[in-house]
Amino acid sequence: MFDFAEANILVNLSIFSVAAVIVWFAGARITGYASAISSKTGIRQSTIGLLLLGGITSLPEIGVTVTSTATGAADMAINNLFGSIAAQIAILAIVDQFIGRSALTSALPDLTVILQGGLSILLLSIVAAGMVAGDTSFLGVGVWAWASAAAYTFSIYILSKSQSRKAWKPAKRGEGDKRRDKQQAEAGEANKELTGRSLRNLIAWIAGLGLVILVAGYLLSLTGDALSEQTGLGGSFVGFVLLAFATSLPELSTAVTAARAGLYTLAVSDILGTNLINVGLIFVIDLIGTGEPILNQTGTFGVFGALLGIALTALYIIGMAERGDQTILRMGLDSAAVLVCYFAGLIVLYFLR
Repeated sequence: MFDFAEANILVNLSIFSVAAVIVWFAGARITGYASAISSKTGIRQSTIGLLLLGGITSLPEIGVTVTSTATGAADMAINNLFGSIAAQIAILAIVDQFIGRSALTSALPDLTVILQGGLSILLLSIVAAGMVAGDTSFLGVGVWAWASAAAYTFSIYILSKSQSRKAWKPAKRGEGDKRRDKQQAEAGEANKELTGRSLRNLIAWIAGLGLVILVAGYLLSLTGDALSEQTGLGGSFVGFVLLAFATSLPELSTAVTAARAGLYTLAVSDILGTNLINVGLIFVIDLIGTGEPILNQTGTFGVFGALLGIALTALYIIGMAERGDQTILRMGLDSAAVLVCYFAGLIVLYFLR
C-alpha cells in the first residue's frame, strides 16, 4: 500500500484538494437524489437525512475508524469521531449563512430534528461518563461501549417511530417563512426531473455516488493523516481537527446543497444523523482494538472533546425550541454562539493535546 507519509507534502496537498472537490460535487448530487426518494416514497426528509444521507456521508468516518483502530491508532480514531461531531455542528452555522436573513432553526417544521439532537446528547453523555468513571471489559468490549451501542440501537428505534408525528407550524408567519416556502417550491420544480425516474434508478445513482464518496473520503483521511505527521501537530489534535474536517466534507457538501434548495430539515437531519452514527462507532473501535477498553485510553482530551460536542448540540436544540429569527452576520444567534464555542473549544484542546 502506498505510504502517503513518505510522499512530498505538496503531493499530499494536491491529492487532498482533488479528493475534496470530488467529495463536494458527489455530495451535491446525492442530495437531489435523496430528496427525490423522499418525494417518491413519502418518507419524511428527517428520516431520509438520518438513515440515507447520514449513513452515506458517514462512510469516510467509518473508513478512518476501522483503519486507524486496526493499525493501533485507536486514540486518533475516537478523537476523529468526537472532532467530526463538533465540526459537523459547526457546519450548520455555514449552512445558516446560505439562508441569508432568516435563522436556520426558525425554518425547521419537523420535531424529529429536536429528537435527533437530544438523542445525540444522551449518547455523548454515556460516552463521557465512561471516560470519567473508567471502563471494564466484558466479552472483549468495554461495558460503557456496550451501553453506548444499546443506546444507539434504542435511538434508531425511537426515531423510526417518529415518522408518524405531525410537523409543527410557527404561530406567526412572516416574510422569512414566505421566502422559505418560495425556495422549497422552486426546489420542488427543479426536482421534477429526478422524481420522474424510477426508484431503482434513484437508488442505483445514490449507491454509485456513495461509492465515490467512500473512495474520495478515504483518500482525504489518508492524506490528512500524512499531513498531520508532516506538520508536526499532535495525533489527538490532528484527529479532532484535521481528520475531522476531511471526513466531514461530505456532510458540508450535502447540507449546503440541501439548504440552498430549501430542504432545511434534510440538511440538519443529515448532520445529526451522522453524529448518532459516529457515537455508535465507538463500539466498533472497542471491538476491533486491542488492549484495555478504548474509553480508558482517551484521557482529558477525549472527555473535553465529548463535552464540546454536547454543548454545541445543546445550543442548536435551544435554537430549535426558541425558534427565534434574529440574525447576526447573516446567521442565527444560535449559529453564532456555536461558532464562538467551537473555536474556543479548539483553543482549549490545543493546550490539552
